[in-house]
Amino acid sequence: MHILVSACLLGVNCKYNHGNNENEEVKKLMKNHCLIPVCPEIMGGLPTPRVPSEIKGDKVVTETGKDVTKEFEAGARETLKIAKMYHCKRAILKEKSPSCGCGQIYDGTFSHTVIEGDGLTARLLKKNGITIQNEHEICGEKTE
Repeated sequence: MHILVSACLLGVNCKYNHGNNENEEVKKLMKNHCLIPVCPEIMGGLPTPRVPSEIKGDKVVTETGKDVTKEFEAGARETLKIAKMYHCKRAILKEKSPSCGCGQIYDGTFSHTVIEGDGLTARLLKKNGITIQNEHEICGEKTE
């Protein structure tokens, strides 16, 4: 089975601060699955490092106030193309991210306040029938 995975969870230094969110539980899935790494923000044309962004209303804005919605939307579309190319029915995405967040995202105030919601990529993948999980929802999962 091919599973789409936020590249930062696999140790790729693609976060806004040029770091990663390497997760050993996610990496263990490589034993039984083909993991397809994606970073929607980079695929949308944003650099690494970059100014942090959050969803504010119907836009994605940087901490300095720049509207980067178009880049986030483009990255979501590119991620969906890859998911379709590999026939991915499942994605494991980084929680709280304005692109990959699933169930929880930051509120747009850059105060580390979390609210219910999904990032732009998670929304688009869900809309296209792909099951989304964050990195904590896979813990203890039985692999096929």
